[in-house]
Amino acid sequence: MNAPTGKALEDARAKAQADHRALRSRIDHLSADAIDLILRDARSHYAWTDRPIADDVLQEMYDITINGPTSMNTLPARFVFVKSAEGKARLAKSLKPQNVAKMMGAPVTVIIAYDMDFWKELPFLFPHEDRRHLFDGKPEYCADTAYRNGTLQGAYLMIAARALGLDVGAMSGFSNAIVDEEFFKGTTLKSNFLCNIGYADETALFQKLPRFTFDQVCTVV
Repeated sequence: MNAPTGKALEDARAKAQADHRALRSRIDHLSADAIDLILRDARSHYAWTDRPIADDVLQEMYDITINGPTSMNTLPARFVFVKSAEGKARLAKSLKPQNVAKMMGAPVTVIIAYDMDFWKELPFLFPHEDRRHLFDGKPEYCADTAYRNGTLQGAYLMIAARALGLDVGAMSGFSNAIVDEEFFKGTTLKSNFLCNIGYADETALFQKLPRFTFDQVCTVV
């Protein structure tokens, strides 16, 4: 536990507040084009060009993703970027047959996983108060927290990829048990979902499926 105290804490908080005010004064709203790119007109993709993704782009994507909020800054997600032919072959063992070609054709497939022992890192991630006791010896609470927040981080990763001009296609048609055996055996990590990332072949797209209106699924109370 190494959180700032006293004057150092006051200065850190003042800087954080000033930085946020400066950000909001510089950018108060994304452009319509930016919103279209990351969500409104973005599509899930299942066919890919052979254009590769450089490792420094993956690093930038992660650097954006890691800033998304999680409960108590737990950051339980762990990411395995599968690029090699060997890695793809190992991952293919877990997939339903109809998903193999989708994964094999993508430059990168990310295994979005979560660490059940995430809470052991709280002295670093949440240094101003020791909250390890909330999780120690409570596997169900650990699993609930890790799964929920790890899923959030997977969504942040997809939005970060789109913001960098990449395309994504999330997949759940696979065996978590096989992925965990193949990639995480002997660890405290568990797989959540997969996401193909690359530059899409748009010729495989079909029309966008329907979405609910606000009034169909939202309530203001």
